[in-house]
Amino acid sequence: MPQFERWRGQWALITGASAGIGAALARELAASKTNLILTARRQERLDALAHELRARHGIAVEVYCADLSAADGPGALFAFTEGKAIEVALLVNNAGFGAYGELDQVPLERLSEMVAVNVAAVVKLTGLYLPSMLGRGRGDILIVASTAAFQPVPYMSTYAATKAFDLMFAQGLAEEVRARGVRVCALCPGTTQTEFAEVAGRRGSMRAGERAEKVAQVGLEALAAGRSAVISGLANKLGVASQRLAPRALVARITGALFRPH
Repeated sequence: MPQFERWRGQWALITGASAGIGAALARELAASKTNLILTARRQERLDALAHELRARHGIAVEVYCADLSAADGPGALFAFTEGKAIEVALLVNNAGFGAYGELDQVPLERLSEMVAVNVAAVVKLTGLYLPSMLGRGRGDILIVASTAAFQPVPYMSTYAATKAFDLMFAQGLAEEVRARGVRVCALCPGTTQTEFAEVAGRRGSMRAGERAEKVAQVGLEALAAGRSAVISGLANKLGVASQRLAPRALVARITGALFRPH
């Protein structure tokens, strides 16, 4: 698309690129001739996607299998791109996951990994790649948050809290670096047709939601337009607007009734 021309021939790094919104973002950017660094934990899926995008669009694609929940994961990824002298023009912090259930029933290690991927890795990767962007006077960062960022979500409390962090981090940072040529945007999708619910352990209990391809396009368009945050989908926008009118405790009670395990 014309608004994605700014990344033509440049390099974009996408975390969580093996499926869902991450893979959709990769396909959108590849179609605009953006070179890609794809990273996730599933090597075979990354290799398959890289082969597809190279063959279809004639772009350069690098693959790096990384576990961003590990303390050294973000640093190792940064070292990989530095070792190849790749100048990252667009950083997409997409990797993340949720865990559904009562807090005392979810393994603490799983919750800690979620905070590491959804929060710590986002801060670390942004902190690693931002200085060179500021030095060049240009660059873009897309952080995938969620509509869960706008409200408490009982039985997914930790996930919602991590996404609230991502949203506030993105919007605050966007204002910090706007005058220095770097744009930052938080993409807030609602329920999306991905593996998210299955990974979170909430199978068969969520509506189908939007297509990942549509969500990806909305996020990239908002970033290219210089917006600091965007909610994908009219129903999601209305939902966020309506809950802002109610006391947070009431919103938590209603959401808890909807999400309570059966």
